[in-house]
Amino acid sequence: MLDVRDVTVRFGGVVALDSLSAQFTHPVSGVIGPNGAGKTTLMNVISGFVAAQTGSVQQDGQNLLSIAPHRRAHWGLRRSFQKEEIAEDLSVFDNVLVQLDHGRGKGRMDEVMHVLDLVGLADRAQQSAATLNTFERRLTDIAKCMVGSPRLIMFDEPGGSLSVEETHTLGELILRIHAETGAQTLVIDHDVDLIRRICSETLVLDFGKRIAFGPTDEVLNDAKVKAAYLGTEEV
Repeated sequence: MLDVRDVTVRFGGVVALDSLSAQFTHPVSGVIGPNGAGKTTLMNVISGFVAAQTGSVQQDGQNLLSIAPHRRAHWGLRRSFQKEEIAEDLSVFDNVLVQLDHGRGKGRMDEVMHVLDLVGLADRAQQSAATLNTFERRLTDIAKCMVGSPRLIMFDEPGGSLSVEETHTLGELILRIHAETGAQTLVIDHDVDLIRRICSETLVLDFGKRIAFGPTDEVLNDAKVKAAYLGTEEV
């Protein structure tokens, strides 16, 4: 369970997160909201890129905010960014391998190949990352998040710039992560159809505040959510 409790972040006079609390208990959970709502700020707090003025973030009893950012990766925190973090001068295989610290032992190499097979890139393992298309880059990013015994994986708009078919494949892959790795997954995306299909529960933010949280279908049908995020009038 990922327990976000009373997290506040201020940038000068701007309150990016306002005493935010939510307990994510499902294998795949979503976070949605309009631009500037605080979604990426929440991921940055959990990752350690942004410091919270108040609050805690606990996963399985461990307060992540008390761990140095670089040690959160050793603990099992993984994330992707809106733009894929791919080293184009490395092969697909080596882009994933570097997530496993140092060495090229057989166990680590087998793990990399296993994950590449899961995401559908085993036949491109030795291909230069510079030659990958957008979807293949995204799959490589997901493979990087899945190696090394992750506990919490966060995806920031993984469906961006993908076709409908590619987004469907991406969703099916994300749904497999918990069974394959045991990790809990948090997904930010503007694609409401993707969120509805893969996320059992969803948090909605607006101006840094929680305006809805619960089962995804119920949340997406909430009048306040439709007013704030889907552009309809609240009645």
